[in-house]
Amino acid sequence: MSDINNLDKPSDPRFGVGPSLIPQEFVSSLLATGNEYLGTSHRKPNVIKVVKEIQEGIKKYFKLSDDYLVVIGNGGASFLFDMIGLGLVEKKSAHFCCGEFSNKWLKAHQNIPWIETENYSVELGKGINPRDVEGADMICATLNETSTGVIINDVPDLSETDKLLAIDATSGGGQISIDMQKVDVFFLSPQKVLASEGGTYVAILSPKAQARAKKIAADTKRYIPNIMDWVSSMDYAEKHQTLNTPSLSSLFFLNEQIKRMNKLGFEKVEELAKKKAKLLYDWAAEKEYLEAFVKEDQYRSHSVAVINVLGDIDLDNLLAELTDKKIAYDIGGYRKIGKKQFRIGLFHNIAYEDLAKLLKILSYKIESLLN
Repeated sequence: MSDINNLDKPSDPRFGVGPSLIPQEFVSSLLATGNEYLGTSHRKPNVIKVVKEIQEGIKKYFKLSDDYLVVIGNGGASFLFDMIGLGLVEKKSAHFCCGEFSNKWLKAHQNIPWIETENYSVELGKGINPRDVEGADMICATLNETSTGVIINDVPDLSETDKLLAIDATSGGGQISIDMQKVDVFFLSPQKVLASEGGTYVAILSPKAQARAKKIAADTKRYIPNIMDWVSSMDYAEKHQTLNTPSLSSLFFLNEQIKRMNKLGFEKVEELAKKKAKLLYDWAAEKEYLEAFVKEDQYRSHSVAVINVLGDIDLDNLLAELTDKKIAYDIGGYRKIGKKQFRIGLFHNIAYEDLAKLLKILSYKIESLLN
């Protein structure tokens, strides 16, 4: 294979779609806390202070009113799929699916015998916006489908109904805009845009969602595991705590990233993300051996970009070389799609200049293989 040592390498090889690029200065800041934070009780002031800062920082960043509640707990999006179905759906949830993870949410609710589900799906690479569905008390949609790089760009206004709009914002929350006043359940995984680690969830609940949780909890016939108890989790959130013992390093990194993003504000963060997305999609359009997986511009993500690689190219070998030479980690396509693809994170901490260097290297390597 052709030598790429003569090309400028990105300053950081972490272009994957999760775990995210945690800045090294965050790790240094954590180290500087010495014995005052790690190894201390999550019920004590040092940790409560961090949780409170996270909650207040998220409310500021998303411009939320005081009656919204930010709940933090153990478990990622897959955990929340079950927790939402068990504790926030009364009778029926409607799901708008466009990939592996939106379908996984649907399947989680299908496994709960006392609620119904309705499925609205499109083929992989297509987009679908959620809408009101008669008979459903929860509408479920995915802000950014991590497997396909599809986003939504419009949501229904259910404010005059008793229905909840729930949005899985795992890999897009923080840099893909949505009208938060229309959303009742908005949940994120910190290991994406928010530059922390897995195993923690952040769930933003509207007053209507909080009321629904309390109403369902009052039904003594419904089984809800203690660890998935929304009411208890909300009670602890009011006290700036988590229901169970959290990963303190994850909370620390999450707080550092929220502070960093709040210095710019949501609009600027999204602007920077769109600039990186334009660079990448323009690159794919210019090369005859590439094409964007998502054909409709309005559904193309500026958080996770998926690019088809055409022609007779040993992509696995190329990806292995990029990893071995510490140029780019984890940029292969989602395995279950079954196509030769790049799947590249455009998260906030990925520098535009590094992305530009990566694209030059990819062009050089692919063209060398095709010649």
